[in-house]
Amino acid sequence: MSRAERKNMIDFIEKMKGINKSELLYMTDAEIEHIYNQTYYHYEEIVE
Repeated sequence: MSRAERKNMIDFIEKMKGINKSELLYMTDAEIEHIYNQTYYHYEEIVE
């Protein structure tokens, strides 16, 4: 994952889930991607 992708994912998670950015900075790329996917698909289902 590129730095830009990771930054965008962290920003999205922080805004949508209210998780502190400092907590996310120490997670692996896989953990960030997992949380992002869960959050994204949750909000995608709400919109539909």
